[in-house]
Amino acid sequence: MTGGMVHTRNIMNTIHILDCTLRDGGYCNQWQFGLENTKKIIKGLADANIDIIECGFLTNRVSYDPDITKYSTLNNIDSILPSNRRGQLYVVMVNYGEYNASDLPECDGSSIDGIRVAFHKKDMEPALKLCKEIQTKGYKVFVQAMVSLSYTDREFLALIECVNELSPYAFYIVDSFGMMKKKNLLRLYYMVEHNLKEDIWIGFHSHNNMQLAYSNAQSLADMQTSRNLIIDSSVYGMGRGAGNLNTELFVEYLNENNGGNYVLKPILTVIDEILDIFLRNNYWGYSLSNYLSAAHNIHPNYAGYLADKQTLTLEAMDEIFSMMVQEKQSEFDREYIEELYLRYMDKGVVFESHRAELADRVQGKKILLIAPGRSAEEEKSRISQFAILKDVVTVSVNFNYPYSVSDFIFVSNLRRFQQLETDKRKKCIVTTNISTTDAYFRPNYFELLSPNDAVRDNAGLMAMRLFIMLGVKGIFLAGFDGYSRTAEENYIIQQQTFVTKNAIIDARNHGMMEMINELRKEVHVEFLTSSKYLSWMR
Repeated sequence: MTGGMVHTRNIMNTIHILDCTLRDGGYCNQWQFGLENTKKIIKGLADANIDIIECGFLTNRVSYDPDITKYSTLNNIDSILPSNRRGQLYVVMVNYGEYNASDLPECDGSSIDGIRVAFHKKDMEPALKLCKEIQTKGYKVFVQAMVSLSYTDREFLALIECVNELSPYAFYIVDSFGMMKKKNLLRLYYMVEHNLKEDIWIGFHSHNNMQLAYSNAQSLADMQTSRNLIIDSSVYGMGRGAGNLNTELFVEYLNENNGGNYVLKPILTVIDEILDIFLRNNYWGYSLSNYLSAAHNIHPNYAGYLADKQTLTLEAMDEIFSMMVQEKQSEFDREYIEELYLRYMDKGVVFESHRAELADRVQGKKILLIAPGRSAEEEKSRISQFAILKDVVTVSVNFNYPYSVSDFIFVSNLRRFQQLETDKRKKCIVTTNISTTDAYFRPNYFELLSPNDAVRDNAGLMAMRLFIMLGVKGIFLAGFDGYSRTAEENYIIQQQTFVTKNAIIDARNHGMMEMINELRKEVHVEFLTSSKYLSWMR
């Protein structure tokens, strides 16, 4: 086999790799690969003999930025394409509704070779019409029926009939949510193989929520068939949520078992020099939250949204997914999942028995709030000296401070409450989203929320709001260090360390500064220990 030649393989070698790093991988870094990195990735894939290289998205929802792999016109893409194609195909993806075929120039071989059109079942008819319009311009069309398992057998066969009339370059089985078991894949595959025109290539796009991408790809690679098959993958598995099939793994498998002639070294160089940094900044890959989204057959962004809150146990997330109505499962709706989240959190009963007692205890006093930032350990002597003053009430936030005795522990995070020793719960002030009968006082969760979405239910801010409502004289903050992009720098307790996106970290820091400044208008607020917020807020 000639390296990377798409059209000249024999019957044994019917598998072709389509690498979607620059498109699907863009969900991990907002498509900000950088122009030079984009060129290096394309060169690496070409040198590895990858058959089809996806360059990114084509969409009318962006303005051109050479460092981003979302393009508003094909002219934007031309500068990253190699002068020598070596028989490889270069494609982009269009999400139905985000681009008009009338904006496409006629295909003259100078730009991309093909366009992949992704659509949901509800948009099937107009999406296929778009495919036809693109096809008449001379481009190879790849029909991507997202969430293929959402079709009944009859609906899927009807779709295949429509595809036969269109006669595109390729028709795809798409495992959008990473939950397709082998038996389901084979059921769909045999329907396609037996009913799709023989000259139309069969594609498969998977996600790795249940760690099935590699095994499913192997199942297709081992098929005894003369059909041309395309398997999508991405370098390092880079992709939304749990990511995709790893190009480097599948290349090696095909070389050993399917007569492949792919070259591994250029792919490893791309990982080492480019993608490893992206992974460290924004983790993708298998996780329990992504597993749950697949188990419930819902859009993976729902899992990411809830996981980023860092407030839920897996059991709680599972319960929220169970609350979802079917028509909301396949497309991400941020307002809907936030509504479900808040509804779930607002399930407890307010304990009023100690409210007056607590108000009497703290009214006119100074409240020392201790969060679990590193400064709470590094400046523990200063905290201990302040805590013993007569007019100070000490409250730990979402943990039991180990270096001096706290009068109370404020908890709004179910995970943190479960980590507390049971003998500490009698002095806990817990918000109503936490189901317990052990706590000292249980204020209403909704009354304490902040208007800033990024820190809406931040425990420190919720505690500040509560004590302002109870009439305290002033609030002194310890361990409110500000979030660091380096996860290990955030907490004195290793259990509380979390990894999340840099954009979320930055939004939280900005939100904390904004809300602390607002609360300062209602009560005296002072930082007792060092904090990033001190310099940022000046």
